[in-house]
Amino acid sequence: MKIRTLLAELVGTAILAMAIVGSGVMATNLTKDVGLQLFIVAFATFLILAVLIQMLGPISGAHFNPAVTLVTLINKGISATTAINYVVTQVIGAFIGVVLANVMFDLPAIGASTHAKTSSNLLISEVIATAGLILVILMVGKQNEGRYVPLAVAGWIGSAYFFTSSTTFANPAVTFARAFSDTFTGIEINSVPGFVIAELIGAVIGVGIAKGLSSER
Repeated sequence: MKIRTLLAELVGTAILAMAIVGSGVMATNLTKDVGLQLFIVAFATFLILAVLIQMLGPISGAHFNPAVTLVTLINKGISATTAINYVVTQVIGAFIGVVLANVMFDLPAIGASTHAKTSSNLLISEVIATAGLILVILMVGKQNEGRYVPLAVAGWIGSAYFFTSSTTFANPAVTFARAFSDTFTGIEINSVPGFVIAELIGAVIGVGIAKGLSSER
């Protein structure tokens, strides 16, 4: 495994987290309309995901997400050692991205979110959001040499901001990091374990659905 591969995951996850948290702060600075705030974050996330996957996909596969790495491991696309290195790098990158977003907007570098998200409907939402993300990656990745994955993934996440009650975190590393910013896109640290478990369950379900759709039976 080359250093540039881990660097791509570090930089990509950091930028993704920074874009999510930063756009959330900017949104609340620009308007008090919650619907418009959500649109701003969704649009920023849609754009940055498409750019990052297109830019860094050829280097690391553009996981930026432990759930995606887990699925790649399940499908024997990477070794267990590589998967562990990816996940550690993603968590560090996400944390760095959140800290940078906080600093950019003159907030405490490391905050503590007060947004509790523990209700069952939100956890179900995260299962669905992550399952859909994995399904998109696996199915679209088989089409036209995967050239439409950047747009498809960005499209799923961008739209899922609006049709899921949790506003689609769907990423254990970024979920954890968002606990350290008491802003629009934050999540209370005590809510993180439930979200992460739901996301991992969703990832496994996504794999199962993809295998079912790919079966010739």
